[in-house]
Amino acid sequence: MKPSLPTNLHVALLHYPVLGKTGETIASAITNLDLHDIARASKTYDVQSFQVILPLDDQRRIAQEICDHWTSGYGSKSNPHRKTSFDLIQISSDFDSAIKNIQERSGARPKTIATTARVVDRCISYANCRELIQSSEPHLLIFGTAWGIAPDFLDQCEYILMPVQSQSSYNHLSVRSAVSIILDRLVGSFE
Repeated sequence: MKPSLPTNLHVALLHYPVLGKTGETIASAITNLDLHDIARASKTYDVQSFQVILPLDDQRRIAQEICDHWTSGYGSKSNPHRKTSFDLIQISSDFDSAIKNIQERSGARPKTIATTARVVDRCISYANCRELIQSSEPHLLIFGTAWGIAPDFLDQCEYILMPVQSQSSYNHLSVRSAVSIILDRLVGSFE
C-alpha cells in the first residue's frame, strides 16, 4: 500500500532556539553535510521547501555561499541533480521569516510539527501525522540541531511527532539521519 504523497509538506532545520550540551538555549552552527543530505532527502520525498533557520549573520553567509555554489555556481553545472535539491533551500534569520516564506509559496500559514528525541506528553504517532499531512494545507516539519529544540519552542508548535526509537538505549542520531528516517515513515512506500 503506497499512500498518496502530501501536496504541501515543508521541512525546517532550526538552529535557534536549540539546546546545548548542558541544557542551555543556544544558536548552533550550520554544517555543510546537513544542507546536502537534508536537501537531497527533501527532494527525494517531494518536500516543497527546505527552510534553514540561522540567526547568526556569519552562519547565514556560509550557508548562502554553499547554496549559491550548487544553484548558480560551478556546482550547478557539474552536478545538476544536486542543483535541483539545493533549489528547495530557503535561508532565514528566524522562524517567523521561514513561516512567511511558506505562506508566500502556499497561500496559508503552515501547521507546525516539531520533532524531538524525547517522548513528551503531546506526541502524535506517525500514523496520525501521515493523516494530518495528507491535506492540501501546508505543514512544516521542524528538526532541531545540537541537543534538540528548546522546550519553550516545542510548546509553541501545534504538534510534536513521536521520536525515532529503536531497541537500543543509544539515542543520538544525526539530524540528517533523523530527517531521512522520518520522511520515509511519513511519505515513503510501505510495501
